[in-house]
Amino acid sequence: MPVARFHSCLSLLVLTLLSGCASSRPMIVSNPVFVPANSQHAAWERAVDVLHDFHFPIARENRLDGVIETDYRVGSNVLEPWHADSVGADNRLESTLQSIRRKVKVDLTPVEGGYLVGVEAFKEKEDVSGVAENTAGAATFRKNTPLERNLTVVVGQSNPSGWYFLGRDDDLEQAILGQMQR
Repeated sequence: MPVARFHSCLSLLVLTLLSGCASSRPMIVSNPVFVPANSQHAAWERAVDVLHDFHFPIARENRLDGVIETDYRVGSNVLEPWHADSVGADNRLESTLQSIRRKVKVDLTPVEGGYLVGVEAFKEKEDVSGVAENTAGAATFRKNTPLERNLTVVVGQSNPSGWYFLGRDDDLEQAILGQMQR
């Protein structure tokens, strides 16, 4: 009886996580999207609020050019359903199994009656160039050997990690545009 209850609870948890991820798939919205606004300030603040809803930190804002750029954000995994940057079950699973980061650029262009808001979301994957030799055992003291003053036992990676471009994240762009339009 307890095993059956465990399996049913586990199945319910998995279905809840997957249905939450799958139901967040955005509908198709044109890019750029028209946002009615009386002033640049209102459209600008709306764009910043939407980026903050997706937990992206703002790196650069230029109101004269109408550009907002964010810092990179590491993609959320299946155990972080409250973060919305990994849109859809495929992206969330990919971010769980591999280090993925995303960056967003928003362009605001004034038109009559409002603004055209264009969104570009860029996605990169981590490329660990060397083997990480970070083991806890090499940095501990052993009782059977004399004390050594070798301070290089904690090595780390031979080279810093690199990132390579995967293209644009259409699902994230659609989710941000859909929220801008609401």
